[in-house]
Amino acid sequence: MTLADRAAQMPDRPGVYLFRDERGRVLYVGKAKSLNKRVRTYFQRGQPAKVMAMLQRAQDLDFIVTDSEIEALILECNLIKEHRPRYNVVLKDDKNYPYIKVTVNEEFPRVLITRRQLQDGARYFGPYTRAGAVHDTLRLLKKLFPFRSCTQQRFTNRRPCLNFHIKRCLAPCTGQVDREEYAAVIREVCLFLEGRHEDLVKDLTARMQEAAEHLEFERAAELRDQIQAIEQVVARQKIVSTRLEDRDVVALARDGDTGQAVVFQVRQGKLVAEESLPLRGTADKSEEEVLAAFIKQYYSRASFIPPEILLNRLLGDEEEVIAAWLAAARRGKVRLETPRRGKKRELVAMAERNAAYLLAREVAREAHDAEVLAELARALELHAPPRRMEAFDISHIQGREAVASMAVFQDGRPQKAAYRRFRIHSRGPDDFAAMGEVVARRFARADDPKFAPLPDLVLIDGGKGQLNAALKAMRAAGHGEIPVFSLAKEEELIYAPGRSEPIRLPRDAAALHLLQRLRDEAHRFAVEYHRAARTRKTLGSLLEEIEGVGAARRRALLQAFGSLEAIRKASVEELARVPGM
Repeated sequence: MTLADRAAQMPDRPGVYLFRDERGRVLYVGKAKSLNKRVRTYFQRGQPAKVMAMLQRAQDLDFIVTDSEIEALILECNLIKEHRPRYNVVLKDDKNYPYIKVTVNEEFPRVLITRRQLQDGARYFGPYTRAGAVHDTLRLLKKLFPFRSCTQQRFTNRRPCLNFHIKRCLAPCTGQVDREEYAAVIREVCLFLEGRHEDLVKDLTARMQEAAEHLEFERAAELRDQIQAIEQVVARQKIVSTRLEDRDVVALARDGDTGQAVVFQVRQGKLVAEESLPLRGTADKSEEEVLAAFIKQYYSRASFIPPEILLNRLLGDEEEVIAAWLAAARRGKVRLETPRRGKKRELVAMAERNAAYLLAREVAREAHDAEVLAELARALELHAPPRRMEAFDISHIQGREAVASMAVFQDGRPQKAAYRRFRIHSRGPDDFAAMGEVVARRFARADDPKFAPLPDLVLIDGGKGQLNAALKAMRAAGHGEIPVFSLAKEEELIYAPGRSEPIRLPRDAAALHLLQRLRDEAHRFAVEYHRAARTRKTLGSLLEEIEGVGAARRRALLQAFGSLEAIRKASVEELARVPGM
């Protein structure tokens, strides 16, 4: 049965459809009000080039029926995030973006950074598309609010840490603050993260006045300083509305297969944050389709949906269902508006200018990266520029705690979500055997989605010996056709199989710099893993010498105290409080 025949047999019901290739990988995910009517259109004449290319690769067609179009939209978002299909519009640097997590489900909540949004009763703020921004925000929060950031295990130590002594924590672990007072601090943290600075200052002012009335002048002075610090932060934020409104402003720009979205977050009339997200897969799509795809992906992971979203263009046929989906997620009405004049239009225009600037910069970067990859292909005599490159390195000390790493560059840039690390099973300080082992293990998992796709180029950190070991392993795994090279440190010579002399590129060649960055990433990743493994081994070995302390108790002690030094300093009572002791 052909795919067109399958499409004709699909039900006239809402749902999600998936095109797959010969290996079962998802090429495209779409949703439809009527699966039958929508999917049949793919097999009509006059399809765009990108659709035709997808259909040529497609070997299978699945569908999932849902009860409503909104359910189909939610499922579509989840499947796109999970599979990142080649022919969908997706966030280019998509990964598990970081959130700030406030563990309000705990008696004395913590504030921390996480990349996993769980249904655990905690509050999540984000996502933050720039990791630097989330760390800056957490540092600012620590300056403004005295909350705890220790682990639950360390919290049970009941000993105040340095943060208490420098007034960065109220030390709830010691009972020096009651739940009500600590809860007030956490409530203020949440107000700050929500952008509700007016409410936050009112809350702090009331607490300052109450402290003064109770003659707690030192506490009142601390609250006064806290209010002043918050007001200094807020003063740097642009006022875009005299009304205390919450809204997002979304603008999109694109050039061929590359797009750029910008989101301005306005809270209580102030522009508190800007998120910029590059997109891929925008070719042969209408402006409305690209914007709709972005809105669905962005707000499916957002911790807050405002009552109003301003857009720089209409969403087309999907606007009604997207508005209904957003309203259901927010549990309140959401207005989608494309303003034509006035202050709102000025805001949208500002977002458009930012999107256009960032797009131009991204297109220039892509052009430069493509040029460097083409230069590398010429230098190494490859058939085509290598889009995916993998580098391997080994790290050990005299063969002990030997580990390996795999770093991945996609289109000339690190793809850290694809990095992998390995423990070496072969014994002794034999770098050649270790390299052969790790390369063999990588290519033994060629069909594993966690290791897909296969690389266009493999780079080995080392010389001829490591290169030959890797080549032997690749040939044994049936992947000897993949180009493999090694890059030796110091002289920076490139060794290739079958060549008696190494390839020597100019020290200022961009192609060489790219290989160096890839190799150095693999080296850094391997060294970090080795250092962590060695530390765990050292701590575990010393604790093994203590009679009556088995593996479970060693883990419990290390989780509770964090270091051997802290265990040494702990009192008998503190040790006895550790679970399992």
